[in-house]
Amino acid sequence: MTKAENPSSRPIDHLARCGAPDAAALLIGGKVTTFADLDAGVGRLASWLLDQAGGPGERVANWSAKTRLACLLPLAAARAGLIHVPVNPLLKGPQVAHILSDSGAKLLVTNGARADMLGKDLPEHCVLQDQKIGEEVIDSGGQGLPLSIAEPGDLAAILYTSGSTGRPKGVMLSHANLWLGAESVASYLKITPEDRILAVLPLSFDYGQSQLLSSWYAGAAVAPLDYLTARDVVKAVARHGITTLAGVPPLWVQLVESEWPAETAGLLTRLTNSGGALTPSLIDAIRDTFPRADIYPMYGLTEAFRSTFLDPALVADHPTSMGRAIPHAEILVCRPDGSITDDGEPGELVHTGPLVAQGYWRDEERTAQRFRPSPAASRYGGTAVWSGDTVRRDAEGLLYFVGRDDAMIKTAGNRVSPTEVEDVAVGSGVIYEAVAFGVPDARLGAAIVLIVRGRDGVNDEEGLAAYLRQNLPNFMQPAAIEWREELPRNPNGKLDRVAIAAGWTHEVTT
Repeated sequence: MTKAENPSSRPIDHLARCGAPDAAALLIGGKVTTFADLDAGVGRLASWLLDQAGGPGERVANWSAKTRLACLLPLAAARAGLIHVPVNPLLKGPQVAHILSDSGAKLLVTNGARADMLGKDLPEHCVLQDQKIGEEVIDSGGQGLPLSIAEPGDLAAILYTSGSTGRPKGVMLSHANLWLGAESVASYLKITPEDRILAVLPLSFDYGQSQLLSSWYAGAAVAPLDYLTARDVVKAVARHGITTLAGVPPLWVQLVESEWPAETAGLLTRLTNSGGALTPSLIDAIRDTFPRADIYPMYGLTEAFRSTFLDPALVADHPTSMGRAIPHAEILVCRPDGSITDDGEPGELVHTGPLVAQGYWRDEERTAQRFRPSPAASRYGGTAVWSGDTVRRDAEGLLYFVGRDDAMIKTAGNRVSPTEVEDVAVGSGVIYEAVAFGVPDARLGAAIVLIVRGRDGVNDEEGLAAYLRQNLPNFMQPAAIEWREELPRNPNGKLDRVAIAAGWTHEVTT
C-alpha cells in the first residue's frame, strides 16, 4: 500500500493573519481585539518573551486565568522560536513546580498570588515575570518580531497530561501538529468567520487550546471565559452572541439544569463534547435546551490531539458512538499483534498520521510504550499512538468505546492519575499507605475514592483533609476517604488494588 502524503502546514503563529484585519479575533470583557491587533500584539509579545527567556528553543510557561496574554502566548512563543508550556490554572504549587522543573522552563509568566503559592518551590533556573508587564508589552506600540519561518517538525508546545502512574508527563507538539489540528477541527465543525466561540475550557488542555487555534484558523472570534457558575456561561452567550460552545459532560449537566432565555439558547448553533461520553439521556436534554444546535461528540487524547468525531446527523441513531476519524487522522482497531480486528471485535484504538505528537518530553521509556510503529495496514506508516483504549468498529465504520486499559480516573473532564493523588496523600505524613480509584458518578463521570492506612493506627482525618485541600486542585480532591487498619496485598507483597477497589460498596455523594 502506498503511504499517504502528509498534508502541508505553516508555522502556528501565522494563525494571527488568517482572519480579515478588521475582523474580531478576541472578545474579553468589553474590549475587542481585531486580527490586525492580534498579529501586532503577538509580534511585540514574541520580542519580549525572547528577551526574557534568553534565546530560541527555551521553554516559557504561563500560569494564569484566560487573560489576553494567555491567549496570545501560544502564538507569541512560536513566533519567537520558543516552546510554550501552558499550566492549568487550577493546579497548586507542588504540581506547577514539577512541570517547571521537568520542562526546564526558563520563564514563568504569572501573577503575584500564584507566585506566592509557588514560594520556595520555584526551580532555580526559572525566572518569574508578572503578567501585567506582558499585557503592557502587547499595548506598547513597539516593533515586534516578524512571522516565524519554523519548520513543520519544530517543537512548538509541551502540554502536560496525567498518566496512569506517576506525575504529569509533557506531550511534545510540533508546529504541524498544531496547525493541522486547527485546520482539521475548523473544517469538520464548519466554523466560519461569522462564528463566535465561547472558550470555557482551560487553555492548558489540548481541547481547550483548540478553541483558540481552530477558531482563528477559520477567521472567527473567541470569547474566553473563566466561569464560576453555569449562570456565568448563560450571560456570556447572550453578551457576545455566541454560536459555538465546547464542553465536557459535567458542564453540560449544569447547563441543561440552568434557566436559558429562549433567545439566548437559540444563539447556539454548534455544541462540541469531549473528555467523556455523553449519555443518551443527556443528549436528549441538550437537544431540548438548545434546539437550534448541532451536537458534535468527539474523542481525543493529548498524544494525538483529536481522533474521532460523530457527525451531528448520526447522533440521534447512534448516540453512544465515537464516530469516525477526523481529517488528517487514521484510526485503526488492532489486535495485540497489530492486525486489524473484524467488525464488532474489540481491539486497541491506534491513531496514525500527521497529528501524532513527537512523544513525551525527556521520557524515552514512556514514549517507547505509547508511541510505536504503525500497524502494517496503515496508509501513513511511521509512528502511531497506541492509545491503550479498547474500542470496537461496527459494519458502518462507526467506533464505540469499550474500556480503558490503564487506571486513569476521568473526572469532571479531567484525566487524574491515581498515583499522583496517592503520593500527595502519603506526603502528608499522617498515613502510611493510600490507594485511589474512581467510582461511577452521575455528575462527574467518576468520583475519586481514597483508601488509606493511618500511621501507628491513628486516623487523623482532619489533618489529611486539610493537607489534600492545600496540595491538590479541586478536581483531584477525593469525594470519599476511608481509613482501614489493614490493606490487602497480592502474592508479590504489593497492594492489591483490584481487591481494594472491589471492596468499596458505598455510594458517593458529590
